[in-house]
Formats: sequence, C-alpha cells, structure tokens
Amino acid sequence: MTIFGTALVVWATVLAFGLGAGLDHTLEVSGGPLDLIAMRKGASAEIASIIDREVARQIEETVPGIATDESGRKLCSPELVVIVGATRSTDGGRTNLIIRGVTPAARALRPGLHVVEGREAKSGLREAITSRSVSKRFTGAGLGDELEVMGSKLLIVGIFDADDSAAESEVWTDLAVIAEISQRKGVVSSVQLRATGAQALDEIKTRLIDDEQFALKAISEREYYAEQAIAGAAIKSVGLIIFVFLLIGAVFAMANTMFGAVVTRAREIGTLRALGFSRSSVVFGFLLESLTLALAGGLIGCLGTLPVNGLSTGTANWVTFSEITFSFRFGPMVLLQGALLAVLVGIVGGIFPALRATRMKIVDALREI
Repeated sequence: MTIFGTALVVWATVLAFGLGAGLDHTLEVSGGPLDLIAMRKGASAEIASIIDREVARQIEETVPGIATDESGRKLCSPELVVIVGATRSTDGGRTNLIIRGVTPAARALRPGLHVVEGREAKSGLREAITSRSVSKRFTGAGLGDELEVMGSKLLIVGIFDADDSAAESEVWTDLAVIAEISQRKGVVSSVQLRATGAQALDEIKTRLIDDEQFALKAISEREYYAEQAIAGAAIKSVGLIIFVFLLIGAVFAMANTMFGAVVTRAREIGTLRALGFSRSSVVFGFLLESLTLALAGGLIGCLGTLPVNGLSTGTANWVTFSEITFSFRFGPMVLLQGALLAVLVGIVGGIFPALRATRMKIVDALREI
C-alpha cells in the first residue's frame, strides 16, 4: 500500500509538471530567431491589432533587410486573425478558436508546417486547413467537415502538423476569404516577416517603431510568444499546489508505515543493539527500507505517465482569449522531478521513525512482544 500510495502521488505530480512542460515547449518552439511581428502600438496580441492593408504593403515594398525565398519573393506576410466560437468534441463545451488568414509567404515563414492529410487550401475558395489536434478537439474541424465561421462555412481540406508550435492551435485559410467573411477588407492584424540577419532585424524593428509612416509595435516572434507564457502560469500554480498537498500526504503515509515497522520490530531492534550494532546502523537500515519503498513507488508512478506522453490537450490562453492546444511532455527533467519527489518522501517519511528506533532502550526493546 505504501508503494501504491507513493506511485499515485508521483504519477499525479508528474502529470501536472508534464502539462506545464508541454505548454512551455509549444511557446518556445514558436518563432524563429530572425522572425518579427509588427502590430498596432499598444496591442498585446494579434487579435487586438488592426493595421491598414496599405501600410502592410509599404512595409513589404519599402523596408530594407527583409529576407527572400528561392524565387526572390520577400518573406513578408500580412495576416488577419479572427476569433470564433467553437464546440469541443471532447466535452461539448464552447471556447474560442483562432482563424488565421494568410498569404503564400506565410508557409515559408513556418517551415515546420506540413500538410499530412488531404491537400492545401486554394486561394480565393472557402477552404481551410487545420492541425491534427484541432481536428480532434473541435466539432466541424475534421477533414471533409465544414467549420462554421461568422455565418459562413469553411471546408476543411487538409490536416497539418507544425512541430508542436502555436500554429497547431489555429485554422488557416486564405487572407482574402477571411477578410470577406469577417467584413474586414482593407485591414490586417499583423505583418510577419523574416530579416536577413540579426543586424537587419534590429534595424527593421527600429524603422517600424520610430518611423511615423508606420509607428507600429515590432517585436521578435520569440518575444511575442514569451509574453504569452503567462497562459501557463495557472497550470504551473495548480501543479505546485498538487505537489505540496500530495507531498504532505505521502510523507505522513510513509511515516505511518515506518512507525508501524518500528513497533512491530522492537525486539529485533533490541537484539541488534545488544549484539553491538550502532545507532547509526539502525537508522541507516530504516532509511534504506523507506527509500526502497519510495523509489519503487516513484518508478511505478513515472512509468504510469508514459501512455499519456504526447496526448493532446488544451487550455485557455488569456492573452489571445482563445484555446491553445499542446501535448503532455514527460522529458528527462520532468521524470527526474518525479524521482526526486519519491526520494524526498522516503527520507522525510523515514527519518523520524528511524530516530525513534534509536532512542529505544535495549532492555525495553527486548521485552516488547
């Protein structure tokens, strides 16, 4: 029962840590080192930003230092982001889903995005592609389904993977299509681009911020998603609370087991002491037993999380007011935290019973039944 209880504690704690690690990973891998996002000044996210389409065109045509692809096309993509209500197929609840209108350059800015089922959405048609996780989590987002967006419908023609990045929380369609559906022609939410180098990135940021022609907020994609890491604060807080309460419970359970061992083995303890074994030897013996029980439970608890590794889930992103999807990640660091928890339970839960055993008088211990 002690092993089982410790295993349950470690399993629940590692699950909580795995949630936080999965969300952190999704936000960390989103955005390249030379990628930049331009938004309206004061906007905390793309959904709160509006940029005139003409300003976006001027950025692409007049700002130097923007990288190009093999065909010579500038890697500069004006994009429109809208939020729509969607029904989760998992529990029937309602939440917000991001619909992103993109241009062909957007794909070059996300080299990790690949269509794995179906085909690409065609420009000018009410078609869309979405990630595997979104297709499983939302009603109407599966391949061949029609997703309702502001009274219109988008036919889902493709499923993509995006290397666990934030793009896997979105539905992608043509910029002109979503502009027409949302009645936002002539504006975009952001301009995403890639600089030719680190110096060019700084120069572009300075130009977009200081030049009165643009007067925009310009930050690197990594900075943008780092700001959104606040979405994981709630998960981490819950994980910490779970950790503290389960740790207390596990320590008491272990201590109760070891105190019982001291009582039932009193005569054996007295015999060992009479034969000349030192107090430290008795303490070490009880601690070794406690650690063995705890580590056995910790190993079972860690192994129990492996079937959940990679399982897709989601949480509210309070920056974008939408749901962000991510996967459980039980990397070496998370599993090491589970093992350290088991060691802590073994040491703290075993030290006090072990010390009690050493304080027993030899004569009294030999008289115990």
